[in-house]
This record gives sequence, structure tokens and C-alpha cells, in this order.
Amino acid sequence: MTRSHRSSPADTPPNTHLTPLSKAEADPSPVVPDPPAAPEPPSASPARTAPLLPTQAGERYMILDSLRGFAILGIALANYPELSLYRFLPEEAAAALPVSGWDHALNFIVHSLIDGKFYTIFSLLFGIGFSIILQNTTRKGGRVLPLFMRRMLLLALMGLLHLTFIWSGDILLLYALMGMLLPFFRKLPDRVLLSSALALLLLPVGIDAACEYAGLHPAAFFVQLQQQACAHSGITPDNFATWLRDADSYAGIFDFLIQGAAVRAQEFIDGNRYFKVLGLFLLGFLIGRHRLYARLGEHRRALRRLTLIGGSVGLLLSPLFAWSSMNGRPWGIAAHSLIYTLSVYPLAFAYVGLICLAYLRHGSAAPFRLLAAPGRMALTNYLTQSLIGVLLYYGIGLGLGASLPLVGVELIALLIFIAQIILSSLWLSAFRYGPLEWIWRILTYGRYFPCRR
Repeated sequence: MTRSHRSSPADTPPNTHLTPLSKAEADPSPVVPDPPAAPEPPSASPARTAPLLPTQAGERYMILDSLRGFAILGIALANYPELSLYRFLPEEAAAALPVSGWDHALNFIVHSLIDGKFYTIFSLLFGIGFSIILQNTTRKGGRVLPLFMRRMLLLALMGLLHLTFIWSGDILLLYALMGMLLPFFRKLPDRVLLSSALALLLLPVGIDAACEYAGLHPAAFFVQLQQQACAHSGITPDNFATWLRDADSYAGIFDFLIQGAAVRAQEFIDGNRYFKVLGLFLLGFLIGRHRLYARLGEHRRALRRLTLIGGSVGLLLSPLFAWSSMNGRPWGIAAHSLIYTLSVYPLAFAYVGLICLAYLRHGSAAPFRLLAAPGRMALTNYLTQSLIGVLLYYGIGLGLGASLPLVGVELIALLIFIAQIILSSLWLSAFRYGPLEWIWRILTYGRYFPCRR
């Protein structure tokens, strides 16, 4: 069973089988906004018997919230072409949709400027978040490993439920599994940590080259598993794009999600996602270890260089990455992997640098406050985006899947994000945490925290 080249995920090799939804990345750790010149957290260590508490408002920074909010926008724009089933349409069906010419141009832009970039940003933020947990837990006299592992186990559970029952494109489970490795890197010196991060980010190119040369397919088991699930449920290339739209009961959707989970595992393996995610986690942890987010003004020149160099390289090579993604990687998997590395990471880092520079000049401006609200509720908003997509595009909801042009799909994604800005702002005016963030905190720390302000 073959999926068309136009719909194959941007950061995984082409497959000769049905491929479900992918692309989502999120660091769900909620962040509470604070003035740009927030003070350093107190260095005094309380008694070891003091109860551990989540990070409080005075220990948070609006720049992290705003970056998360920015990434939530990117997640919606990256995910909805697949949640809407547009990416699964055959070429002929996509060409028959209204404004198909605009769709082709927009698809190229999405591949160039969005795909892969926002999961990179979220992964960096996840690593920064771990450094904050480590610093706060150590300062308060707590044990880091049990607390963080409990947090990751809960995240893994949420990811597993999301993957199995809502959408096959979950990223939370992979984040949790890779996150469990982070504590074992926490005592490494900076140079070793940086070298490890860079090695992990470059390793996929070597792995892809070796597998391509040797004709290996490491994820063949999951390919067979997915094919068996499709055969059992009656999913074929002819009905793949419309299966979820035509499903009139949740049982049909669940059948699709089962095969989708197998392909998601295959995508992680063939796409070397675990190396990429862990490498970005370590890079984020190194940034957080030195609290660079709290001292942006000291690094203005470095941020300018990051933005200029990353933006120049990324914008130059991203069209090449988009063309390769949309045309079935004509130069091979290894070449595409190299283009990915040289285009996605630099452009994502340039996005971060540009936002940080803008924050230094206009940190109290409305756009940062607006982005911070959904960023503080990143877990809730990420999962809500999936749920809304199901209700919009699947047969158990409005059944709009595989029928809207990409322009309409991305417009809907943008409107959903605007609604999330409004609803997140209203919610946080009355409550301290997002609903899922609140539950996550209670279960992580094993004690009740009041949510209402």
C-alpha cells in the first residue's frame, strides 16, 4: 500500500505502506508569565523537610511562555493538514479541490517554514524545563529523580491515551520516554553535554546513509504490524484518505488508530526521532543550566548572530527541503536527512533568536502577553487541538475531512489558535493553571494545590 509522495511526513523516509498522521511536538510544561526583568530565584536552601512545590509565578519568565505559545501556533499549522486528512488525499483528489493552485503554493510554504521547526522549539523548551525542575528541586532540598520520573510516567500515560484513542500523531509519549533519560545527563560538564547533543543531532544522517547503503529497514516489524491491522479492519489504499471521515462510529476510528499507532512507531524509528529529540533536550538543558533565558540582554550579540546565520542558512536550504519532501526524496533518504539537519535546525534556532530579540525591545507588548497565555496551558491546548480536529474532520463529528482545501484547513487552524489565546487568557484570569496542567501537578507532587486564584 503506497501513500503519495506529496503526503509523506517531512522528517521521515518515504514508506511503501499506509502512513497515518504525524508531526506534533509539545513541551506541555505550563509556564506562568512574569515581567521581563524578573529577579533571580532566592539561593537560600530551605530545610529538607520543606514540602516540594511547583515553580511559582515569581520564578517563571514570560519569554518561555511566549515561545511555547508561538510553538502552539506552529503545532496547529503543522498538524491540521494531517488531522484534516488533506495530506492523505491522492494527487487527483487534491487537484480537484477549490483553489488547488493556492494549496500547492501553501503546501510548499508549510514544508519550508513550519514542518519540523516547531517540534524543535518545543524540544528545546522541554530541556529548559527540566533544568528549571532540577534547580528548584535541588534548591528546595528535594530528590530530583523520583519527582521527575513520576512526572514523565504521567506524561507517558497521557501520550499513550492520546495516541490510542484520539490521534495517531502524538508526540507526548516519545517526549516522556526520552525525558526519562535526561536525569542521567544532569551531572555532565558543559563540553560533554554540548558534544553529546550535537552528536545526537548529527547521528541520524549517518544512520540513514548506512541503512540506505545496506538496504536495511529497521522498522520493518512495525510496517508488517500495520499492514496486518489494515487487512483485519479492511483499510485499503482506496479508502485510506476517507476512512476516518466516513466512520459513523468510534469503533471504526479506533480500528484506524490501531494501525496508526504501529506506523507512528515506524516513523519514530525510520525518522530517528529519538536521537533528534534527546539531542534537543540536552541542548535545552544546557541553555537552562546557565539560565540564558533570564539573561537575554547579556547575549544580545549572540542572539543576533544566531538569527542572522540560522535564518540565512535555514531560509536558503528550506525550499530544497520542501521540494525533496514533496517529491519523494529524489536524492535518497540520506541526502534528505542531511538537508533536514542543515535547514530545519538553523531556521528553528533563528525563530527563537528573533523572538528573544523582539522580547528584549518590546517584552511588555501585547503580542508577548497574548502568546504567553496559551503557552502557560500548552498541554491542555495541544490535546484540545487534537480533540477539536477529530470533531471537525472525522465522521463522528462534522465529517469535513478530506474535503477542504489546504487554505481552508490552515485558516481553521489559525482561528482555533486565536480562540485558544482568548480562552486561555480568560481561564488564567480566574485560575492559576490550565485544567490538565493542574491535574498533572497534583499527581506529580502527590498533594493538592488550589487552582482558583
